[in-house]
Amino acid sequence: MVLLKRIMCGAAALLVMSVGAHSEEGFPFGAEMTLEAVPQPGSKRIPNIEIGDNGEVVLELWCKGGKGQFSVAGNTVIFVPGQIQDRSCPPAKVQADDELIAALAAVETWKRQGDMLTLIGPKTLRFRENGN
Repeated sequence: MVLLKRIMCGAAALLVMSVGAHSEEGFPFGAEMTLEAVPQPGSKRIPNIEIGDNGEVVLELWCKGGKGQFSVAGNTVIFVPGQIQDRSCPPAKVQADDELIAALAAVETWKRQGDMLTLIGPKTLRFRENGN
């Protein structure tokens, strides 16, 4: 009987810890994140996204900027780009921005480990949460 109580307590403790860990690993609503990428030649800028509490997104890309929306259900994610501002960008940055927007629009699932968000689709995108 004592052994059964210990097993049940251990199982309950594991369940509580896994629920706590899962909530910390949830989709990063309310976070600002930077793409894991090297800057383009002649620039220090790296794309970042600011995700609002309801999934609204402010994008700052290689040159362009704009808005979008994340919809999340479980590990499924959909990104819908909104209006993107054309800022008279050089052709190489226009192409890089367009490719990044297309990659975001094609994501299907996500996973999070600590401050890292991985968006998975035909192209995997990794974003790191900005520190304070």
